[in-house]
Amino acid sequence: MVKIGIIGGSGFNDPQIVQEARDLEVTTIYGKPSSPLKLGKMNNIDVVLLARHGRTHTIPPSQVNFRANIQALKDQGCTHIIATTACGSLREQIGRGDFVILDQFIDFTKHRKFSFHETFEPGNPAHFPMANPFNQELRNALIQTSQELNIKHHQKGTVITIEGPRFSTKAESHMFRAWGADVINMSIAPEAALANEANIPYAAVAMSTDYDCWKENEAPVTWEAVAEIFKENVEKVTNLLINTLPKIANPINTISTQTNTSITQTETPNNLEILKSKIKTYPHWPKPGIMFRDINSLLNDPEGLQLLTKELVQRYQDTNIDVIAGIESRGFITGSLLAHQLNKKFVLIRKPGKLPGETISQEYTLEYGTDKVEIQKSTIQPGDKVLLTDDLIATGGTALAAAQLIQKLGGKIVECNFIIDLPKIGGKKKLQEHGLKVFNLIEFAGE
Repeated sequence: MVKIGIIGGSGFNDPQIVQEARDLEVTTIYGKPSSPLKLGKMNNIDVVLLARHGRTHTIPPSQVNFRANIQALKDQGCTHIIATTACGSLREQIGRGDFVILDQFIDFTKHRKFSFHETFEPGNPAHFPMANPFNQELRNALIQTSQELNIKHHQKGTVITIEGPRFSTKAESHMFRAWGADVINMSIAPEAALANEANIPYAAVAMSTDYDCWKENEAPVTWEAVAEIFKENVEKVTNLLINTLPKIANPINTISTQTNTSITQTETPNNLEILKSKIKTYPHWPKPGIMFRDINSLLNDPEGLQLLTKELVQRYQDTNIDVIAGIESRGFITGSLLAHQLNKKFVLIRKPGKLPGETISQEYTLEYGTDKVEIQKSTIQPGDKVLLTDDLIATGGTALAAAQLIQKLGGKIVECNFIIDLPKIGGKKKLQEHGLKVFNLIEFAGE
């Protein structure tokens, strides 16, 4: 079972982002980790969150107990670790707010515990290879998601980790550039080394917040500037992680996840897991507190659209259906696909004033006020067996009104079909309480 450790912390205390969240105080054989662990689910995937510098950023870089942090995640059964970090840019082309999917590190720390080994067993020295410290499969998932979300990012970069808490001198900054480093921070190298030693696949996304102090036309870095840029981009980091997690939990193809000592195979997911992995989530859109599940990313993906069509056709190809009715507007997409594949009549259920000819309408209640849906009167005949379809069932108000329209015309609803159900909101249960049969392909916890 996949369980993903996330090291970072900023932006993840929102209960709309981490569902079923609970804090857990732990200790390890290396002492206490930097913060209590937050256990829960993101995008319906088990996660364990840890704040590297403490939840109020009270732990200086040199005092972070990296060994306890990695051990705590391992003790909780984490199968992968994704880390987030602020960094300074050492390259002109890496601008403020850019993401860098790290592929190498240079360790310039001086006082860190960078191995779990205090001694070696006689005749068995544990010298650990570290040629490629960041797991390639995790990096690929982060890169792909960055591309899908149109986040400005750099697909690789070398981070140099310095001791801190002070920032670099100009001489040091120019030296790091000459060494080939692309970004600079105070945490990643020992953390990545320990994760590798613990045989946990690890990747890190670094957000550029400043230009350190090498750039002559830029003011030297300050903590206030770093914090401001990071604050402005927390939502981007959150979106990236939320939409990357399904790619890790449900990889589209069988992949090899390589650590430095072993290769483990993940199972090929079924079609529904693949479909779910292709649906993006946008937190706090269109308003705060909403987790928007966007099927545009599924429809834009040829493989995803083919799988969606296949799953729907398989369900209904042997069902006695006369008419498929789609609810405005995304129900038009699934409805017309099905009608074409099954050679059935397709009708539209629309908002008021959008259908010509004689129509009937059904009013339904909103949180503040009412709305209506309409259908052309001639499109459904008494006794027609109707499949009602839309992309998502949330509160169920629109779907129930659409069903009542069909029933007014004498149609018999075979089933109400949705791609996504949000069970926490209760729309599916509402339809079932009105005697309607409901089917959904996938569901997402939370709103």
